[in-house]
Parts: sequence; structure tokens; C-alpha cells
Amino acid sequence: MKTIHTKQNKKSIKQKSSVLLKGSVIAILIAITPYIYYLYESFPEEKVWETFLFTYEAKHYQTVDYAVWIFMGKIVPIILLILWFVTCRDWWYHVILIPIAMYSFQLYSAINDDVKFMDEVEIYWMIPIMMIIVPIVYFIRIKLFDKYVYNIDLKKMDAELAEYERKEKEMLEEHNE
Repeated sequence: MKTIHTKQNKKSIKQKSSVLLKGSVIAILIAITPYIYYLYESFPEEKVWETFLFTYEAKHYQTVDYAVWIFMGKIVPIILLILWFVTCRDWWYHVILIPIAMYSFQLYSAINDDVKFMDEVEIYWMIPIMMIIVPIVYFIRIKLFDKYVYNIDLKKMDAELAEYERKEKEMLEEHNE
């Protein structure tokens, strides 16, 4: 028996395979994060690392592997948090941007060899980010809470108010005639 696929079935199959492919890539990336973290062990325990492409000198850190260990301690959480942000379907997912920003500032500080007090001032850089994200998330929460908990539909309320205004206008016109 021969199966006939319609355009809709082919589109559905493509969507399912696309979702499966994306999910597989994300799962593999999450699964290999411990290996990404432990990449620092493959770097030399020396102050200078020379390759045919570049030379890296660990100025602030004692050895190259120690510097990479610090970097991986920031990069792996950033990767995982970005994956969480991109795949999260909850209403509060914007809050995930706050720890992403925090780890990004820490990574910047770790890479910047001139920083003397690493992991101490990043919280002050977080204040403007939090001042933007927290009110947005709270506003979304209020809208969802009104709609799903109190069963308040603002569009219906606006339509009802517009209807009352229209009726009031008609009554005034009739009264003035």
C-alpha cells in the first residue's frame, strides 16, 4: 500500500525534524559542557603559550592553564544560561538575562589582565540591567496574573467601555433632540 503525503504532511514532517534537530544540538551541547570546562587541562602549565598562530602570555595569572580555568568557569555558565534563555517558554525568562550579564561582566574582568579586583565590582554594572529587566518581567507577571488568575481580559474591558461610551453618546443625542 502506497502512502500519499500532502503538502501539509510534508510541512509537518519538516517542522518535526527541525525541532528534533534543534533539540538534539541543544542536548549535545549541554552534555559536552563538562568536557568544555575541563579543556583547561589541555593547556600548558607555563606562563607563555606559543603556537604557530599566536602567542599568549598569562600576565595576571601564574600559568596559561590557570587563566583558561578561570575563563572556562565563566564561559560554561554563560553557554548554559543562554541555552536556557533561548529555550525557556516561561513568562519570566527575561530574568535569565541578569545572570548572563553578570557572568559576561565577570568574563570580561577575567580576560582584562589589568583588573586588580576581579568579581568585586560587577554587581554595580548589574544595577542598570536589573532596573530595565525587573520592571518588564513584573509588568508581564501582572498582565498574566490579571488574565489567568483574576480572569480579567483587558481587551474585553476596553470593548465594553467603548460600548458604554457609544450608548451614552446616543442617549445624549436623543435627549438633545
